[in-house]
Amino acid sequence: MSEERRPAVVILETPIDALGMEAVLGRALDMVARRAQGQIITANVDTVVGNHRDAASLDACRRAALTVADGVPLLWAASFLGASLPGRMNGTDLMERLCAAAGGEGLSVFLLGGPPGAAEEAAAALAARHPGLRRAGELCPAPGFEERSGENEAIRGLLRARRPDILFVSLGYPKGIAWIDANQRACGIPLALEVGMSFRYASGRMRRAPRWMRERGLEWLWRLIHEPRRLWKRYLVRDLPFFWLVARQRRESRRRGGARR
Repeated sequence: MSEERRPAVVILETPIDALGMEAVLGRALDMVARRAQGQIITANVDTVVGNHRDAASLDACRRAALTVADGVPLLWAASFLGASLPGRMNGTDLMERLCAAAGGEGLSVFLLGGPPGAAEEAAAALAARHPGLRRAGELCPAPGFEERSGENEAIRGLLRARRPDILFVSLGYPKGIAWIDANQRACGIPLALEVGMSFRYASGRMRRAPRWMRERGLEWLWRLIHEPRRLWKRYLVRDLPFFWLVARQRRESRRRGGARR
């Protein structure tokens, strides 16, 4: 963990860095310039609830260079806990801003994961939107590749050969964060991010929620309406304890003297 991570707000044991977009971009580009090797995690409700249950995922977040708040409910939770975060750091927005900055500096990106063809489509769209952005490659490996040592090592070898400055991963939580945590150093990549559904958004395969919904913390509802079969259990069952767990954290933190570290 970087010595520069303070101040952070702890939500259900997950440290969330209190940084705005420009500060995060500055840190990210500095990591690339120094070849520092670290990941930036855009955490949402599913992340912090999952980390509360899974020590390995929590440890990966604690080892990350930065963990920022992707989700208005985390901003609400921070305020409820008597702390504050500067704003939502959506993974898709961060990917676009990083690609814009990378294009200006002639940096390269590699897109790993997503459904078949999405990485290639997203990379082409990003390169068209951000002149100067270099494509180091795209790959959508078969599901379960990370458990097949030969295939996983072949992917690590490809990344070492292509030497991207930034790696965007679309494997989902917690798989993407865990894969980066376990493999980034061996790949020699300075900066990596798990970006969830962002390849599909960037390529135009899926529409994002309207801005007014995103600003009011309703993006989850938009996604649930459009993908009910895939997401109902996540939003309506798995993540529901978030509110009770945060309330319990506030009660405990008041006894201990605050939510900040």
